[in-house]
Amino acid sequence: MILKYLTNSSKLLKILILAGAALLTSVAVQAEETRIGIISSQRIVSEALPYKTASSRLEQEFSKRLHDLQDMEMHLKAMQDKLEKDGPILSDADRAKRQHEFADQYKEFQRRKRELEEDENQRKNEELAAILERVNKVVAQIAEAEKFDIVLQDTGMLYHSPRVDITDKVLKVLNKQ
Repeated sequence: MILKYLTNSSKLLKILILAGAALLTSVAVQAEETRIGIISSQRIVSEALPYKTASSRLEQEFSKRLHDLQDMEMHLKAMQDKLEKDGPILSDADRAKRQHEFADQYKEFQRRKRELEEDENQRKNEELAAILERVNKVVAQIAEAEKFDIVLQDTGMLYHSPRVDITDKVLKVLNKQ
């Protein structure tokens, strides 16, 4: 009886081993068929012509307002220095008047600075959204043409083989457009 149980157990063990081997083989074959691509977001942003062009365009678009703010800041600094220097010899009324003028101009400076920052952020987001849409289209085109199953960003990735990195291909297409 024990002998019969051992032979049945051996058959069962052999069947389980064969089934496990078949399963592992099918997983290995399936893993070989899956094509994965990786792109470096950092390289795309630093090397892609559309990003450089947009950055230059935004800098040019806001340069006058930034320059005006810098001039206003220098004027405020001069006002403050003059007020500190002349304050002790000014009458209370004149000192209060100059302090009020300085405070008003400082508030205006802060308002303009805040508006500039908001406008710059809005325009940057608009430009980035348009460029990101182009990048996604290029990645999708390359993925379809080269039959990639998955394309991931390298952000947060500890390691990937350089052979799966398609960043150069994406940059090549983006910089041609």
